[in-house]
Amino acid sequence: MSLDVETFDALIDTVRRFVAERLRPLEAEVEEADAIPPHIVEEMKALGLFGLSIAEEYGGLGLSMVEECRVALELGRTTPAFRSTFGTNVGIGSQGLVMAGTPEQKAEWLPKIATGDIVTSFALTEPDVGSDSGAVKARAVRDGDVYRLTGTKRYITNADKASLFTVMARTGDEPGARGVSAFLVPRDLPGVSIGEPEKKMGQKGAKVADVIFDDVRVPAANRLGAEGEGFKIAMRVLDRGRLHISAVSVGVAERLIADCVAYATERKQFGKPIAEHQLIQAMIADSKTECLAARALVLETARAKDEGKDVVLESAAAKLFATEMVGRVADRAVQIFGGAGYIADYGIERLYRDVRLFRIYEGTSQIQQLIIARETLKRGG
Repeated sequence: MSLDVETFDALIDTVRRFVAERLRPLEAEVEEADAIPPHIVEEMKALGLFGLSIAEEYGGLGLSMVEECRVALELGRTTPAFRSTFGTNVGIGSQGLVMAGTPEQKAEWLPKIATGDIVTSFALTEPDVGSDSGAVKARAVRDGDVYRLTGTKRYITNADKASLFTVMARTGDEPGARGVSAFLVPRDLPGVSIGEPEKKMGQKGAKVADVIFDDVRVPAANRLGAEGEGFKIAMRVLDRGRLHISAVSVGVAERLIADCVAYATERKQFGKPIAEHQLIQAMIADSKTECLAARALVLETARAKDEGKDVVLESAAAKLFATEMVGRVADRAVQIFGGAGYIADYGIERLYRDVRLFRIYEGTSQIQQLIIARETLKRGG
């Protein structure tokens, strides 16, 4: 599904103004308080941002992948923590349900997810399980009409406020990915507890924490797909999530480039604006070129996904290139701003810290390289 051109253009304009007028002025406050103001969350709900990727029949906006990426580009022009507030509802927290849920599961959960009344989280990573996601140790043992779930999940985004978790747990004796199943686990089930939020390098205001499952009785009706299909569901979810994060990375890069141009035009050294110095121009040129290339790759891959094509390779390539690109752009921005880029007043050092995470979650850059190589070998080039 996708919106008509006029409606979508109005949405983009609204999001762009929301970012510029409501979110950017609050960036320093969010960094200091390590929290998103509640009234901003309510405004996000009113704009429909929690339901971007959920079908209209369940109360969402039902955006196509291209449309979602274009919205993500706009949201990238401010502190990533704002997007993270609803990001799990749009991506990894809801898409397993969207892709593999039964009609009854969708009817029960998706309308509340779309409005933001329910915040979702995706619980895959564990203390000893990160990039090797097929090595999940959390276990769900069938006991009549329930599964008894035990295990600990780590670095779970929005765990502090989530009321529904998509949990990957081992249900069989088969080793590796084949023994992993997916479950919808409400926070209020007895035995579910949340750890203290972690202190992080960046993205203040976006919380991650442990989620502990202590013999939680999960109804069998809450299983997503068949037993042993959890890993496949997770990988399908991550394909979409990687494109979304790629688009956000491009948006942050565009913001940084605009900030660099504005600063370089005003800042004078050796009797003229630093924008007239060729070595400054070289950093701006490199940043702009890489950003344009990433934007083109993201949108082209999103179009291919909307057409139903296999984009496992292309999604991984977009994620690798866009997230590495924004890291380089942020580094150059600090250099262009000089001493001003290293102190907090201009926000450049904050974005420099914020974007570092993009190269880790939704699969590290090294995992993307492995996927790209594997798929390229499969395709014969």
